[in-house]
Amino acid sequence: MRRPFIAGNWKMHTTEADAVALAAAVREQTAAAACDVAVCVPFPHLGPVREALRGGPVRLGAQDVHWEPKGAFTGEVSAPMLEDYCQLVIIGHSERRQYFCETDEWVNRKLRALLASRLDPIVCIGETLDQRRAGETEAVLERQLRGALAGIEPSARITIAYEPVWAIGTGETATPEQAQEACAFVRRILRELGGPVADAIRIQYGGSVNPANAAALLAQPDIDGALVGGASLDAAQFAAICAAVPA
Repeated sequence: MRRPFIAGNWKMHTTEADAVALAAAVREQTAAAACDVAVCVPFPHLGPVREALRGGPVRLGAQDVHWEPKGAFTGEVSAPMLEDYCQLVIIGHSERRQYFCETDEWVNRKLRALLASRLDPIVCIGETLDQRRAGETEAVLERQLRGALAGIEPSARITIAYEPVWAIGTGETATPEQAQEACAFVRRILRELGGPVADAIRIQYGGSVNPANAAALLAQPDIDGALVGGASLDAAQFAAICAAVPA
């Protein structure tokens, strides 16, 4: 049985004071959640948020990582650096792919680096609206998934986040049926790549998840949680999403 996993992606939001207050509120309001909970915060706030969450069940994550352990990579952050602060890292987010030209090969390198560390990865995949309209959703998801996992043995440490690009920050959400169809396809590819371990890998849905649509999405058999964007910046909304996890 896969334990549901709800993670918040704060993206480039919050001051230090905002981050500490939000983390404390999330810790308090999700204390009774029947799922794993995490917040992925901006790099500068990892230290303060670590202290705000210390001793509680909410896990802390970063939003990116470089694949090299050290070197002349100005502005980058490595897995050994992050190990001192957090437990997981988002990689391959569509915004990184779109605005910073990240490739499937880069995601693969980052995944290798994380699996060689103590950090657990959340690997994001998803199609654009044009790709969905062209009937390319499954081809895109398969390419991104196989590219990320190339030469890597699938592991239950990995979480896959299916995030249709057309639903991120737009207010548009895939219907529960659309989301389930895509996540079921992802699990089929995972079974081809890893066999039985695919049934232990959690698949999140991400894309304008909110308290109103969370229950219907989380009730789907192949959706094991959510990667929450905007709603994660409001502790009450985020806690309501966590509370929507089926008992």
